[in-house]
Amino acid sequence: MIKTMQDLVKKAQLLEPKTMVVAAANDLHVLEAVVMAKEKKLIHPILIGDKKEIEAMFFDMKVSTEGYLIEDIQDPMKASEAAVKMVSSGKADILMKGFVDTAIILRAALDREYGLRTPNRLSHVSIMEIPNYHKLIMMSDGAMNIEPDVEIKQEIIENGVGILHAIGIKHPLVGCIAAVEKINPKMQATLDAQELILRNQNDRIKGCTIGGPFALDNAINKEAALHKGVTDPMAGDVDFLLMPQIESGNVFYKSMMFLANAKSASVIAGARKPIVLTSRADSKESKFYSIALAQLIASNT
Repeated sequence: MIKTMQDLVKKAQLLEPKTMVVAAANDLHVLEAVVMAKEKKLIHPILIGDKKEIEAMFFDMKVSTEGYLIEDIQDPMKASEAAVKMVSSGKADILMKGFVDTAIILRAALDREYGLRTPNRLSHVSIMEIPNYHKLIMMSDGAMNIEPDVEIKQEIIENGVGILHAIGIKHPLVGCIAAVEKINPKMQATLDAQELILRNQNDRIKGCTIGGPFALDNAINKEAALHKGVTDPMAGDVDFLLMPQIESGNVFYKSMMFLANAKSASVIAGARKPIVLTSRADSKESKFYSIALAQLIASNT
């Protein structure tokens, strides 16, 4: 069972490297992560962006550009379009965001002519290794879907469950997070949890078990669950935290990263191919782990 980010990387190393293209690759932390992933034999990299800046960054890192295909497109929008076309045409397996605004690369990724659209909604997924939790845990959505209703939450679950399957978690436990662990007609998150559990029990949502509503403490801590009388067997052992809205997910992610020394891997799910999309504030290690996660997903699609 995968319990750490190193476990995830080791699993990815057992597979054939995938071709990854970086849009606007003239970003130092992104390039550092790409170099790490290439050295671990996870990817064959293609870098699209300002070639002079990219080469200068390689020089500063004391790394040779040999083995890196670099395409000189200085405009971030055009670099994003070129990168997406490379993935959609089958010349690359993974798309990664570099020094470009998220809105620009997603606009290219969703282009109706050459983009990576599927019938699925896109959602942002983060897998984290947290020192005080006994296994990796996934969280969604803290970056894309602002105030999802129950239909959108179902799509977020389906996207996330597919990713957990790809990393070897065959039947993930999905905990619907709310402020309280009881149904409250005035709290929509608790009503959504009730409906999602019903859909899961009726096989409208497959490949997982859904529980809740959970307050965060009893979703991830068995003692808290016992103290509050929460009897759901997945309490304290969830694989996937379904957040009620973007603020909850965003605050949880940043709290874990900056206060709890978590390690993370983040991707956009729901597209035809995985998209590595991390925050500019994320470390090179987080970006590297995100590449490893994307490689695993690409190997299973």
